[in-house]
Amino acid sequence: MPLHEKELLDALSSTRILTSMITPAVLISACGTLIFSTSGRLGRLFDRVNSMKSEVEGILAGHFTFHEERLAYIRAQLWRQRIRTILIQRALAALYTATALFVASSLAIAFNVAFGGPETSWIPTAIALLGGLFLFAASALLLYESRYNLTFINSHIDFIAFLEENCRKTGEDEQQKQ
Repeated sequence: MPLHEKELLDALSSTRILTSMITPAVLISACGTLIFSTSGRLGRLFDRVNSMKSEVEGILAGHFTFHEERLAYIRAQLWRQRIRTILIQRALAALYTATALFVASSLAIAFNVAFGGPETSWIPTAIALLGGLFLFAASALLLYESRYNLTFINSHIDFIAFLEENCRKTGEDEQQKQ
């Protein structure tokens, strides 16, 4: 049934609309914070891949010792970085989707308060719940990525220990030859 002009103005000027829209706004803010930090992770990943490219160039130019070991190590690290990139990209996609759904739920709340009734009140809730599922999926992906990053860090530490030990042995061997 069509609303009369006065009813329309009363519906739109209701403070219930704004107060109802606050919860999705908080979730939108949470998604924004996660998007910001996840984008930073992706940037650091890009920087690390660029530094590994420089390492490969240095190895191929003969600037480093243990050529084969270094190349094998870098190949393994590049594979790990590729997987991390995929995980972060999927998390970002889920975060953007969650943000869009929370915005949609906020708008659906406003429309429902202004024009809807009890029979349509489930729509904003369903949209917000779907947004919550995407936020959960993004969080799970980021948790897995952070644990996966630990394997990268541990292998990096192990390789540094390998270099230190073998450089020390190489130095001792050269001293014995003299």
